[in-house]
Amino acid sequence: MSFPLPAPMRLALDLAAACADAGEVPVGAVITRTGTATVIATSANAMRTRHDPTAHAEILAIRAAATLLATSRLDDCDLWVTLEPCAMCAGAIALARLRRLYFAAPDPKGGAVLHGPRLFAQPTCHHRPDVHDGIGEQEAAAQLRRFFTERR
Repeated sequence: MSFPLPAPMRLALDLAAACADAGEVPVGAVITRTGTATVIATSANAMRTRHDPTAHAEILAIRAAATLLATSRLDDCDLWVTLEPCAMCAGAIALARLRRLYFAAPDPKGGAVLHGPRLFAQPTCHHRPDVHDGIGEQEAAAQLRRFFTERR
């Protein structure tokens, strides 16, 4: 039985698809107010178009949300992203104090939440969001496979 995806993850997957069309690795991110469908910020990977190795979808969405809300602490917000965050993005999530992290596809090679350094499990990590994985995993993984297959 298949269930509809939560609206923020559907939006993140659509953002990822659009950025793949622009030649970026397909990752989309959406920040919402915790417990609501109110979208605070959206973004997609833009490393190539911005010539910026830090222009990951999560970083850009966190920056946009912090600017909009005029605060560095997003403790009443949730992040929805199509791929398990890397170490840089996981660090930014902790620093921003995001309440929840929802992600679609795991990233055994570059992920830092369930894989690699498992940043939120480290004793030096001062904030640990609630983590929910696998939401929209099949579609996100298919987007990534298609993107990289077309470039090989």
